[in-house]
Amino acid sequence: MDSAQILTIPLITPYKMGKFNLSHRVVLAPLTRQRSYQNVPQPHAILYYSQRTSQGGLLISEATVVSDTALGYPNTPGIWTKEQIEAWKPVVDAVHAKDGIFFSQIWHAGRVSNASYQPNGQTPISSTDKHLPRQIRSNGIDVAEYTPPRRLRTDEIPQIVNDFRLAARNAIEAGFDGVEIHGAHGYLIDQFLKDEVNDRTDKYGGSSENRCRFALEVIKATVDEIGADKVGIRLSPFASFNESGDSNPEALGLYLVESLNKYGILYCHMVEPRMKTIALVHETPHSLVRMRKAFNGTFIVAGGYNREDGNKAVAENRADLVAYGRHFLANPDLPKRFELNAPLNKYDRETFYTSDPIKGYTDYPFLET
Repeated sequence: MDSAQILTIPLITPYKMGKFNLSHRVVLAPLTRQRSYQNVPQPHAILYYSQRTSQGGLLISEATVVSDTALGYPNTPGIWTKEQIEAWKPVVDAVHAKDGIFFSQIWHAGRVSNASYQPNGQTPISSTDKHLPRQIRSNGIDVAEYTPPRRLRTDEIPQIVNDFRLAARNAIEAGFDGVEIHGAHGYLIDQFLKDEVNDRTDKYGGSSENRCRFALEVIKATVDEIGADKVGIRLSPFASFNESGDSNPEALGLYLVESLNKYGILYCHMVEPRMKTIALVHETPHSLVRMRKAFNGTFIVAGGYNREDGNKAVAENRADLVAYGRHFLANPDLPKRFELNAPLNKYDRETFYTSDPIKGYTDYPFLET
């Protein structure tokens, strides 16, 4: 295939994201894999991320915990201790050795947790004290039990903002090119954003402005710490995952992106309205177009995309970049397969969250060359 033909594939065209020169628009979405034993990245993650790196490709790490109160799942990596920072360094180095760009997704689970994951078995913290009912995990097998959360006092919130700031600093120390703040899918930031969850009466509850205050304080602290050119955020205004829906998601999303413009952050990574819940695609009249037009930086979309959808989104200027999760998990050379329109490996949902360091992790085959 000559270069003229390749240029007709929108996903396989170069893009300048701030100071980063991307060679294509296929992004590795943040994917929890639950293989970081004792919350420390393991040597097998070096191979996993290296396999999915292409020259000038953007990778976003799995959700990475900002503090010991932020845990919600077993074997998820953290970035609040020196040991964790050191363990991330060879993973980041492996991505950079192949000329990839690597962002750390920093995360606080909030009420999507259990006392068994918390320091000294304490109660998980949230915007609310509303209990999240037990639910089947997204692997369709395990049942998650959640401890009723404790509503954060107004005077405690700056400490949580600071946890994100320190995590961003630590990510840069580990060598990451930047951070993506996890503001989606019903975790702590989303628990403040969404009116189904947030029932506060202080300055962090009520109006859109108040409910967005915590997210924007995290943005400001992170920007002040590492620079706006190294900061992105992931948002899912339309999603109801972890019982975090909103009565007016379009207004919430628009208010957020317009507010983000004031901080000049690098990108906004938005989950499609059709992904109301994880892994299930719904018909919807809503779209992200108004938010895309309102946001000044790079706009990344995610949620049920295939090759054809992704090419169309870029060609129609509905997105700058498209993030792929399950397809990238199962196809370490996904950009190459999209370039050649080659068949894709099928993903095995049953091994998404197993703790095996190889099976369903680094054993998906590459194209025969």
